[in-house]
Order: sequence, then C-alpha cells, then structure tokens
Amino acid sequence: MDSSTQSPTQAQSAAGTENKSNGEVLIHLENIKKVFVTDEVETHALSEIHLDIHKGEYASIAGPSGCGKSTLLSIIGLLDSPTEGSYTLNSQPVANLSSEQRSRIRNREIGFIFQAFNLIGDLTVYENVELPLTYRGMGSAERRKHVQEALERVGMSHRVKHYPSQLSGGQQQRVAVARALGGKPSILLADEPTGNLDSKNGQAVMDLLKELHQEGATICMVTHDPRYATNAQRTFHLFDGRIVEEVVGEVGGQ
Repeated sequence: MDSSTQSPTQAQSAAGTENKSNGEVLIHLENIKKVFVTDEVETHALSEIHLDIHKGEYASIAGPSGCGKSTLLSIIGLLDSPTEGSYTLNSQPVANLSSEQRSRIRNREIGFIFQAFNLIGDLTVYENVELPLTYRGMGSAERRKHVQEALERVGMSHRVKHYPSQLSGGQQQRVAVARALGGKPSILLADEPTGNLDSKNGQAVMDLLKELHQEGATICMVTHDPRYATNAQRTFHLFDGRIVEEVVGEVGGQ
C-alpha cells in the first residue's frame, strides 16, 4: 500500500504492521508534544508524534533543519522529557521520570552516536569506551571484556592505546560506535553520525551500522541526507514538528 495516499496516522499503522523485525515493541511514543517557552513565546517543536520501533529494527528520522529531528531523538534518548504524551521503553513508562531516573535507564538501555564524536581528548581509545561502564559500577574484569568485544566489533582493537587526536575522523566515529556498543544497550541512537565526515568515511560508518543491524542491533538514526535514510527499514519524515510521511524501505537492513 502506498503510504503517500494515506494520512500519516494510517501510514504509520500500516508500516508498523508490515515491517516488524520482531514482534516486540521496544519504543512506543503516543501523542508526544514538546513546547519550549522563552520570554513568554511558545515554540511547538513536536506535535502529535505517534511512533513505534520494534526490537531488531533499523529506523531513520529524516527532514529539513529545524523540523524537530534532534528534539525527537533527545526525547527517545531520555535526554529530555516531552511536554505531553506517553513514552514506553522496553515496556517501562519513562515520560515522567526524574533526571536521575532517566540517567540511570539511559546508561543501561541506550547507546549514543553523535555527529561530533564526543570523545574525551585526554583519554585513550580504551578509556573512552570504558568510561560509561565505569559510571555503571561494572567490575574491572567485566569492563575489560565489554571494551575488547566492542572495539573488535568495529575494527579498532589495534588502537586501544591511541588518543583521539591520533585518529582520523572515520576512526574516531568507529570508537564512538564502540563506546555506544560497550554496554550492550537495547537501542543505538545515531544523531547525524556522518555529519563531520567526508563521503568515503561517511559511507564506511553507514556500512558499519548496517552490519550491526544485520547482527541484531536495534538502530534509530537522525539524518538529513536521503541517501543514508534509505539504509533504514522505515523512515519517518518530519516537517514542522509532525510526522508527515512514513516510508517502508525496499532494501534497508537487507
């Protein structure tokens, strides 16, 4: 069924039914709204967002600058809370948690991959990947195992003693992916992961995400580049804070 002939709600329902990677819903957003208030001026960043992401699925959020993509990803990633609406992550309601509760769940359930890599320059590759596990209170032997597995998975195990400044942009992003993988999260959230990379390194990172998905990872990626959005199984198109279209990919994730 062509989603372009349907309302956004109908398209979302149809695509969600046809394209489940797994019967379990990992993320469920219902009627999410986000309003920013500054100097008595209200900015409606998100309105009436309904969205499901299933375990093992590769989804992308696409749209022009200022459409609400990063705001939506921040809510999914528990970096921010919605003004209204409900959010369920792994069967747990999380929309109205305290900052401390969100932080605890975020550390265990969500792996972030940022456009600017966000590696700590004074730490080695190994230490950058290890740091979130330290915050979790994980023992040193278990941390070592998780870090080694994550770096091997992204092909960076030979760079453990290097510092970010000694790596190329593509290598730094691979380390950032390893850091996201280290805690074995329920979902990887990638915010414009190729934005600071040239086309060759950008494609290499996209190929890595595709491989991770084929190995079973659940991924939600924000991108403004339609070439990369097609890697996903489903793409949610945002405009002015609303999902205006949902497209089921023909090849994404295959």
